[in-house]
Amino acid sequence: MTETRWWFVRHAPVPNPEKRCYGQKDVECDTTNAAAFENLAKRVPREAVWVATPLSRTQRTMRAIHQARGTTPDPLHLEPRLAEQSFGDWQGRTYAELGAYGHGTTAAHRFWLTPAHSVPPGGESFITVMERVHAAVEALSKSHAGKDIVCVAHGGSIRAALALSPGLTPEAALAINVDTLSLTRLDLIENTVAGHAWRVGLVNQPAL
Repeated sequence: MTETRWWFVRHAPVPNPEKRCYGQKDVECDTTNAAAFENLAKRVPREAVWVATPLSRTQRTMRAIHQARGTTPDPLHLEPRLAEQSFGDWQGRTYAELGAYGHGTTAAHRFWLTPAHSVPPGGESFITVMERVHAAVEALSKSHAGKDIVCVAHGGSIRAALALSPGLTPEAALAINVDTLSLTRLDLIENTVAGHAWRVGLVNQPAL
């Protein structure tokens, strides 16, 4: 039996006083909470494969975890398929402008009613995010079978990974809260006779 353990960390908080939809925009994050990073550094395994996304907020978060324990992510794997959902033309606009609560455009209204299947203009649906995230997780699980994989990612991509669990619908995955600097763990259990199964170990565990 082979057990591959995924440790998902959502990136550090993004200062967003105007409450703008940022999605795949490359925005700054706040890595000044030393106590949170020290706790994360203690909780994730020291011997692990480290994965981040091309968006710099995940890489800055990863460096802060390593700085807290005096190590470096060597090597660091950047996986674009684990990036946040693209909200297309909505990125950079405030949620109030988008009518996120049903008081704006028809497209925005549909998105918040049925977010798993709706596609923002120029963006992608959560279903599409699930497809690319699952492909990345399965590929990395195969190439690093039996290891610990620490992945600093995004709320959307972590929810998409959780949808690998049997019976978890896209809508149910979207309903899961994934806070910044929280820890979520998924284990892939593989057996030559019974096949493979996903086990949920932790969901949205706070750093503090």
